[in-house]
Amino acid sequence: MPRAALVVGVGARRGVPRGEVLALVREALGAAGLSASDVVELATLDTRADEPGIAGAAAELGVPVRSWTAAALAAVRVPNPSGAPLAATGTPSVAEAAALADADELLVMKRKSASATCAVARRTSRTGTPASTNRARPFTMAAMLPPTKHTKHLDNAGPDLRHHGDAEVRGLDLTDLAVNVRTGTPPDWLRERIAASLGSLAAYPDGRPARAAVAGRHGLPEERVLLTAGAAEAFVLIARALPARRPVVVHPQFTEPEAALRAAGHEVGRVVLRPEDGFRLDPAAVPEDADLVVVGNPTNPTSVLHRAQVLEQLARPGRTLVVDEAFMDAVPGEREALCDREDVPGLVVLRSLTKTWGLAGLRIGYVLADPATVALLQEAQPLWPVSSPALAAAEACMEPRALVEAADAADRVTVDRAHLLAGLAEFGEVRVVEPAAGPFVLLRLDRADEVRERLRSLGFAARRGDTFPGLGSDWLRLAVRDRVTTNGFLQALDLALQGLPRRSAG
Repeated sequence: MPRAALVVGVGARRGVPRGEVLALVREALGAAGLSASDVVELATLDTRADEPGIAGAAAELGVPVRSWTAAALAAVRVPNPSGAPLAATGTPSVAEAAALADADELLVMKRKSASATCAVARRTSRTGTPASTNRARPFTMAAMLPPTKHTKHLDNAGPDLRHHGDAEVRGLDLTDLAVNVRTGTPPDWLRERIAASLGSLAAYPDGRPARAAVAGRHGLPEERVLLTAGAAEAFVLIARALPARRPVVVHPQFTEPEAALRAAGHEVGRVVLRPEDGFRLDPAAVPEDADLVVVGNPTNPTSVLHRAQVLEQLARPGRTLVVDEAFMDAVPGEREALCDREDVPGLVVLRSLTKTWGLAGLRIGYVLADPATVALLQEAQPLWPVSSPALAAAEACMEPRALVEAADAADRVTVDRAHLLAGLAEFGEVRVVEPAAGPFVLLRLDRADEVRERLRSLGFAARRGDTFPGLGSDWLRLAVRDRVTTNGFLQALDLALQGLPRRSAG
């Protein structure tokens, strides 16, 4: 068997040290069980090819540096796009694009150090193509590794936990079915309340009125409430501030909890629910010695609503049970919610105002937990973690008229979701996870990655499923939209399926 020909793509800032590039490359190779002797070139953007750090690392490895123009790299599809390199160079990932520009299979996805990124791809036995090529090529991933230096076991290898739906639509004129934020938000009255808070920006934020409003909305003491800069901050606080020897995350679900735990140095266990079980949770599947368990309800991306009685079975003294209820206000009556419970030991509930109220750019959410846990999390927060406009929004969203509007929106989601599901049922190729309870649905179909690309060409963005542990490239998540938008999408889906190129029988 011929030796593997490995191409290492490198992205770097100006002045990156040679040792940093070399250490990052060797770390990436070693984590995937690859040999540096099989590397045939370092590939990078042409404006970085003369960097002493990159050239020096290539010399140490005994391989040449191959340069690619920004236009050539921009034509290469990458699995882990990022906004910063896209804005700076025109490609959403220099490392992955450079690795894949003249290779066929991504073996190690983008890994980062302080000033550099790298990725590793395998080239089949053929001569290289000219560096001026400007073709787009698909990618495959054989050994994707979590983007954290803290990973200690390869059996934890998996998808890019930092990929989010906004990457599917950022900077593009597409109808957005990839992000689960309610359209037409924030409403005018909420915009006005936020705008009115701008007159107080010279003063430090005072979170007491918003905290009292959240506590009142849930019928809880204020000591059980912590305001955060979105649910994402809450996951970081939990990972850093709460003791955990064996944290476990129930998947498929929002990947930020595991990413935050890994970034804090934890080894994370996974309980992966199965599609043949409807992604339903059996409490017995969670290890007895797990002392921190994270589960979503309703779960993103499966749209499964777990019964409160089932989740309660996970609680016990000595264990922290984190329930992400970011989408619970999209469920009529918020049935199965645990947010107002004070009798469940170790319970920590996370809520977000991002989805229903369209506040993703404002960053506001909150934690509901026992006072001791709230105190631990608060100690890990910086001073004034939530801005005055975000606090004004939180207070406004707890008012009676806001709760009525949210309830009406949940009812509309139910009707619009039924319309979407009825339309999807007309496609024999599509299998939908049902019953769905969130403002999104998860579906499975062959060649979903190709369908997603064709949908993009027809003006619709869908959320890829392969970045969620437990799913793969044959899964898509769709946000629920109004009937007109859904009808347009269903027509586009029909065209996308009809237009798939036939695969060779051989």
